[in-house]
Amino acid sequence: MERKKRRFTAEQKVGYVRRHLVEKVVLSDLCDEAGIQPSQYYRWQKALFENGEAALSDKRGQKACDRQIAELEAKLATKNEVMSELLEAHVALKKSLGVS
Repeated sequence: MERKKRRFTAEQKVGYVRRHLVEKVVLSDLCDEAGIQPSQYYRWQKALFENGEAALSDKRGQKACDRQIAELEAKLATKNEVMSELLEAHVALKKSLGVS
């Protein structure tokens, strides 16, 4: 018997894992309902637990980090402009003195 490949959204996958873990739906019943093998369910569960840290991370810390990166990039751009101006002045001075 050939099974038709079925695509599940992330919300559907999380829903199936939640139903098994929280609502205590029997895994075999859940897999029959979804038309998947238990090994597929366990891959979803593993992926959820491995990536769960991102969902629970503090977003405020990320915003502060992004702000600091933006400030440092602006500071670097200013330094690059100043260095460019100084190098131009240096080259102009060397040309006026006839030094190669």
